[in-house]
Amino acid sequence: MKRILIIDDDMDMCALLSRFLQRNGYETETAHTGHKGISKFNESKFDIVLCDFRLGDKDGRDVLQEMKAINPQVVFIIITGYSDIKTAVDVIKLGAYDYITKPLIPDEVLNVISKSAQSTPAKGGESKADSPSSASIKKKANVTHDGEFLVGQAPATKELYRQIELVAPTSYSIILYGESGTGKEVVAKTIHQSSDRKNKPFIAMDCGTLSKELAGSELFGHVKGAFTGALNDKEGHFEMANGGTLFLDEVTNLSYEIQAALLRVIQERKFRRVGGSKEMSLDIRVIVASNENLQDAYRKGKFREDLYHRFNEFSITIPPLRGRKEDIPLFADFFLNKALGELNKDIEGYEPEVIKLFMEYSWPGNLREFKNVIRRAALLSTSKLISAKTLPWEITNAPVQAPAPAEAASTVIPVSLNKESDLRNAASMAEYETIMNVLKQVNFNKTKAAEILKIDRKTLYNKLKGHEL
Repeated sequence: MKRILIIDDDMDMCALLSRFLQRNGYETETAHTGHKGISKFNESKFDIVLCDFRLGDKDGRDVLQEMKAINPQVVFIIITGYSDIKTAVDVIKLGAYDYITKPLIPDEVLNVISKSAQSTPAKGGESKADSPSSASIKKKANVTHDGEFLVGQAPATKELYRQIELVAPTSYSIILYGESGTGKEVVAKTIHQSSDRKNKPFIAMDCGTLSKELAGSELFGHVKGAFTGALNDKEGHFEMANGGTLFLDEVTNLSYEIQAALLRVIQERKFRRVGGSKEMSLDIRVIVASNENLQDAYRKGKFREDLYHRFNEFSITIPPLRGRKEDIPLFADFFLNKALGELNKDIEGYEPEVIKLFMEYSWPGNLREFKNVIRRAALLSTSKLISAKTLPWEITNAPVQAPAPAEAASTVIPVSLNKESDLRNAASMAEYETIMNVLKQVNFNKTKAAEILKIDRKTLYNKLKGHEL
């Protein structure tokens, strides 16, 4: 039976973790200070040490070094928070086997311990093939994915998937709310795949791209000759999704006339193609998505109230990426693996600074932006580890913390002056400071910044380039 020493100044954490590991077949002892942990390690034999990085009398780095002096072969696993990931990687460089991040997830703890037990080195030392990369930030969480989607471990993510699990088996219509890029279609498809309709079609339609003239044809289909250009019969999205799930994204973009037709179809469960006379029965689940609250939209007269109530049998709000930061290292690896499959490149992970930048950035474009950033970085990278130089400027120059409201108006980015500064340089400095302050206000969204500055996006890019940004 493997013996594990748990060192944590949180006595409750020690007790809970100890009981959990004992129930899973391990023998454990605990210590609440670094000194006591080292003393116990010196007096008895342990196969694995789980040590919190932040202890009252020592930090995990010191404990590791003293234990390595006693037994160089010790399997040392550091416990840390996401804010200390860079430090955890430094500890791995000193010889720790791996790290686990708080809040602790039982399956993840068991997974890391199991791997460490299987790869415990012989006396000759640890083989490089079995040890994790010392500089890669690859997270070994026990996450669930099917190759296309990934389920994170943040509290907000767990609540999201709890709601999905709850509503998926029902026949309820659902409204999905969320900022652009949060993965509304992914959630809709997950609901479909978790329902009784999973073997039937899932059809997605972006209502934001439809013109008023073609919306009816796209939704309900048309017959030959129904209008100019209708050269053949055509299936609409409702017909294609019959028996399955229809996902309507940005549904507020539909015209009032199309909304009325949509209401009739959902109420009667029958529809006709544009220009046709034959009624077709419909068995379908409708999921709609919007980044605008539909209740606010109908109050403003943009959306039919009766249609809103038809859709609003259940609603789910998808959290933005900045509200689920614990998932960022997981998605970084997930998107990197997908990018490497596309590019056929061999990259092992990220330099610690890159994950730190990811954690500090606000991600206004959410998962869609994150995925594109990773793909770009993988394409540009020429080494085994992705470095900060492959990241976009708005990430490497993003402010760590927004200024307080009272200071925001007067806060500027300092620019050093040389002795030869003249009026032209002063004007350039003022322009630089103005651009930077506006970019900060809009979380480095260059389209919004260009609008506020009353210039086009291309001009903004040229000015940034002129300032060597």
